[in-house]
Amino acid sequence: MKRVRKAIIPVAGMGTRFLPATKALAKEMLPIVDKPTIEYIVEEAVKSGIEEILFITSPYKKNIEDHFDRSFELEKRLEKSNKLEQLEMIKNISNLASFYYIRQGEPLGTGHAVRLAKNFIGDEPFAILYGDDIVVSEIPCLKQMMQIYEKNDCNVLCAEELDDYLIPQKGIIEYEDIESGKVKGLVEKPKLEEAPSKHGTLGRYILKPEIFEELEKIGMTNGEYLLTDALLALMRKQDFYACKLDGKYYDVGNQIGYIKANVEFALARKDLSEAMHEYLSKLKI
Repeated sequence: MKRVRKAIIPVAGMGTRFLPATKALAKEMLPIVDKPTIEYIVEEAVKSGIEEILFITSPYKKNIEDHFDRSFELEKRLEKSNKLEQLEMIKNISNLASFYYIRQGEPLGTGHAVRLAKNFIGDEPFAILYGDDIVVSEIPCLKQMMQIYEKNDCNVLCAEELDDYLIPQKGIIEYEDIESGKVKGLVEKPKLEEAPSKHGTLGRYILKPEIFEELEKIGMTNGEYLLTDALLALMRKQDFYACKLDGKYYDVGNQIGYIKANVEFALARKDLSEAMHEYLSKLKI
């Protein structure tokens, strides 16, 4: 069984929910307090053992490439100003992993984006992490998933127990055996009373390379190639298990989730917590 050491992060979306901020700035570069959203996701991957990361990007996402590259002029200025702590922080960003980039020329869906990574992945298992999902946990979310992969030699989905009102909006896991987490299938946006479980999938996957064979076979749905269609096809041939999330999940792909993340991350920081508590206590809510 091969170790999971490569990850794909699709970041080609336009981020229209955050216009006008995302007119010139990739939504993944919007900060949670003072660190870009995408950096939290990269850090999770690296802490889980990922060594090589491929961004599926677009012509409008150059600032992501710039962020994970060296910035010699900034480094020189920080060194000259004796801001050594900030200098070390900036240097560490480019050293987190080996970074690669492929542009998705057309917005043809996540299935199409992942298919572009076939040559990068080769015959290895790999991870997919979406840029809208931040997870705070003692053991990194992806690492939790890797433990299930290593135990069962399987594909792995990340699962979160959902409130009832969210079930008709999400892809819901159908279990073959809920105790072990073995997955039978996925049901897209079921009615609450017809849902096979309360567990929805999050933007984290560990997949075997055979997924590319299925991605090449699927057709378009509403103008896009859907990763879910390929997952369902592969489920008929290989085992899938769900990793039930042990941690706090933030959906930063919408304004409310993004604001919640900023508030809670600030409250958790020693240098900001006192001022934040004082400010919040004065709000007339």
